[in-house]
Amino acid sequence: MEHFDPAAATQAYLNTMSAADMAKAIAYTRGGHWLILWGFLVSLVTAFIMVKSGIFSGLRQKIDPENRRGFLSGLVVGLVYMVVSWVLTLPWALYANWYREKSYGLNNQTWMAWLGENAMLSAIGAVVGAVVIALLYLLIRNQRRIWWLWGGALVGVVALAGMVLAPVYIEPLLNTYQPAPPGAVRDAVVELAHRTGTPDDKIYIYNGTKQSDRYTANVSGLFGSARVALSDAMFKKNADMSEIRAVVGHEMGHYVHNHGLIGAGILTLLAVVAFWLTDRLFPLFRGLLGANPASGIGDPGAMPVLFAVLAFVSLLATPATNTLTRQVEADADHFSMVHANEPDGMAKALIKTAEYRAPSPTPLEEIFFYDHPSVENRIRAAMEWKAAHMPAETPAAATSVSPATGAATRDHPAAPPPGGQPTGKE
Repeated sequence: MEHFDPAAATQAYLNTMSAADMAKAIAYTRGGHWLILWGFLVSLVTAFIMVKSGIFSGLRQKIDPENRRGFLSGLVVGLVYMVVSWVLTLPWALYANWYREKSYGLNNQTWMAWLGENAMLSAIGAVVGAVVIALLYLLIRNQRRIWWLWGGALVGVVALAGMVLAPVYIEPLLNTYQPAPPGAVRDAVVELAHRTGTPDDKIYIYNGTKQSDRYTANVSGLFGSARVALSDAMFKKNADMSEIRAVVGHEMGHYVHNHGLIGAGILTLLAVVAFWLTDRLFPLFRGLLGANPASGIGDPGAMPVLFAVLAFVSLLATPATNTLTRQVEADADHFSMVHANEPDGMAKALIKTAEYRAPSPTPLEEIFFYDHPSVENRIRAAMEWKAAHMPAETPAAATSVSPATGAATRDHPAAPPPGGQPTGKE
């Protein structure tokens, strides 16, 4: 076998994208960067409207004239806030999350189907959010000097609860999860689960193409709720066994390395910092939005101001949160290389995600806006792994699978021939 050049192999994979597809991916991704700013501006305008309406200050006055019953007023005002915020931001959400996605071919739903799911999740979020908001105001009232510390802990607890409960109670509301049938797919996932210490008793295929053709799998849940789930989009895009093993290996890396727990811990620390900054910036935003100068941060009547500050702090934190997430994703990629050892499968799978994540951003663009390492950098890492660990022989063929039967069939070559030129346009 002639010398294998990881850089050349990486470029060869990138070259499998047509110029039109590359231009479309870049336009979609960079447009998404602007959505972050526009979304923040929408939140400011929404907060201004809500402050000027006087709804929340009036509601708090009616429920708690002396502002002493923090939990009750926080609960009621919080619930109203969640509902009003959803209504006011619905046109923006319809554009950003449905119309724009639809225009790029990344959403398979009608607007009514999308709206139904959005309304259902928002209703659940409103109830849960109202309780969390009420607890937060209780902390502000009773722990005024260090409420931000306890508030961060509250966020961490809620995040952990969501990880445990979402696979059991939330995700099945959106999609149908069916046990993977006996066959090549299940056997490959079970074998990889045994090798990595991932639970193998809950392996599902779900109808992800109901929402989108995005190429994805996940290992979600904690403790007894953990399960492996593969979107049927993987099969409709002709995934071969090397891709499935690579992608599932990546997701198992998140589980085995406790990235969920680590993420909850990081989220807790970030929430502490965010709440601390919010405590300091609240008077400034109260003035900018024209709220009652006498209303303090512990007044539920000034809730739109509190959330406007949080939106601003979240915007500032975007590069930091993205950088932390990229480290976690890179670690999961490395886990997949070690345990699944499918660098070409990983590369082919990543190329299929480039339609919604432009593969070759500038370094600053990646730092500020990418919550995963760029496709180019991830493929290069896989090719460098291949150069260091793969044997000289190249598999003669890959294996395609059917999600319905689990049967395997021989397909075109799974690894690039010497020199790094991949075959096929997967």
